[in-house]
Amino acid sequence: APIVVKASGLAAGKGAIVAESVDEAHDALRAMLVEERFGDAGREVVVEEFMPGEELSVFFLCDGENAVPLVPSRDHKRRFEGDRGPNTGGMGAYAPVADGTADLVDRARLEVAYPILRGMAERGFPYRGFLYAGLMLTPEGPKVVEFNVRLGDPEAQVVLPLMGASLAEPLAAVARGESLAGWESEPLAGSALVTVVVSGGYPGSYPKGVPMEVPSDLHGEHVHVYHAGTARKDGQLVTAGGRVLGVTGLGDDLEGAARRSREAAARIRFEGAAWRSDIGHSEIGASSD
Repeated sequence: APIVVKASGLAAGKGAIVAESVDEAHDALRAMLVEERFGDAGREVVVEEFMPGEELSVFFLCDGENAVPLVPSRDHKRRFEGDRGPNTGGMGAYAPVADGTADLVDRARLEVAYPILRGMAERGFPYRGFLYAGLMLTPEGPKVVEFNVRLGDPEAQVVLPLMGASLAEPLAAVARGESLAGWESEPLAGSALVTVVVSGGYPGSYPKGVPMEVPSDLHGEHVHVYHAGTARKDGQLVTAGGRVLGVTGLGDDLEGAARRSREAAARIRFEGAAWRSDIGHSEIGASSD
C-alpha cells in the first residue's frame, strides 16, 4: 500500500481508487467485482502501482508524425479540499503550471507522445487528433497515468482560453492529412483557473432536476461559465449531473484568476451546490473563502 485499484472500463473519471491499505484495496475490488458498483466498467479491474508526485496534464495536437503541445495544466481530482476524499472526474484545474517547464513538456513530447505515434503508425493506424497525456511527476521523472484521445474537461476549460493561435487552421490541416510542421500553439500571457460546481453527494449518488440560479452577468471577459450537467425544465435551468458547471477565471497571474473563479462560483445558487475553494493551492496556498 498505497495501491491503485481501477475499473478498466469507462467510469466517468470515478473508477480509480487509491487504497491506503491492503484491506481498502480488497474493499475496492469487492465493490467493483462483486457488488458491481461501477456496472460493466468494473467487470475487469486493473491493479496499479501508486505513483507519488504532482500530476501534469498535457494535450498534444498530432498529425500522425508530429506532436505539438498546448499549455500544460493541472487537474484536481480529489473531491475535498486538501486533495482528500474520493477521485472524481475533476473538481478544478489551472494553467500554466510552474513545474510544467518547457524542458519537461519537450521531454514528454519525445518520451511519451512520439513513441505512441510511431507505434500506432507501425500498426497501420496513424493517429491524427488530440492526444491527452496525464502524467505523474515522480522522483524518477514523468510517468504516464492515462491517455485520452480528446480535449477533456476541466483541463480544456483553462487551456483553450490561453490559446494565442487559432485552432481552426491546424485542425483542418490534421483532418486533411497534412503536416503540422512549423505550427506552434503560442500561449497567451496570464493564467486561467476553473472551479467546478458539483451536486451534493457527488461523486456518490446525487439528486437531479434541482432548480438553479446563475446570474446573467456572470459570464464576461474575465469569467467563462461552462455548462456540464445542466438542463432546462419548463423554462427553468436545473441540475442534470454530478459536475454541474465549470467556472473559469482569467487573470494576469494565478491569484487573480483564482479570485475571479471563486467569486463567480460563490454566486451560483442551487440546493446542495458544492465546490473546492483551494484549486491551485500547491502554488498559491489554500483559499480562506
